[in-house]
Amino acid sequence: MPLPHWLSSVTQARQPLQTRILSDPYYRFQSVAELELAAKLGVKIDVNQAGVDDWLRLPGLSIHQARSLVELTQAGVQLHCLEDIAAALSLPVMRLKPLEPVLVFCFYDDESVCTIKPVNPNTATLELLIRIPAVDTYLARAIVANRSMGPYRNLIHLQRRLSLPSQLVEELMHYLKF
Repeated sequence: MPLPHWLSSVTQARQPLQTRILSDPYYRFQSVAELELAAKLGVKIDVNQAGVDDWLRLPGLSIHQARSLVELTQAGVQLHCLEDIAAALSLPVMRLKPLEPVLVFCFYDDESVCTIKPVNPNTATLELLIRIPAVDTYLARAIVANRSMGPYRNLIHLQRRLSLPSQLVEELMHYLKF
């Protein structure tokens, strides 16, 4: 039995949205209905690893709020529940309740050897740089010596200034922050 006309048009309208949600990691959800659809499709945001772009996907959050949450988590603050996010943003919990279907609260142990602790190559000591896998004494010294030419702006800038092979940059990118 064919679908009624109004139902088939709703189904067709939802299909491109599903495709956009699944294929575009920067898609900004426009409504609570879209958030619920994203949750059903398996989209999750790990609040303790989320970047500014992740937070901006959520309707109603400003760039200032997104940056504040990222700064907190990068400083080592672990968010355990929706109430923690509300307290950090000075918002009522009920204001954030619609966002809950896509939020995941994972916890990370800073003392674990499995936890990556990114370092800033512009300020890190030689000893700290040598602790990074794939950084030997020669590379650590080169990173420190080339800082005299000014700070490294980002990973690409570091790669170009030190003429690093792409395979090495792949290994380093999770360990450096600028």
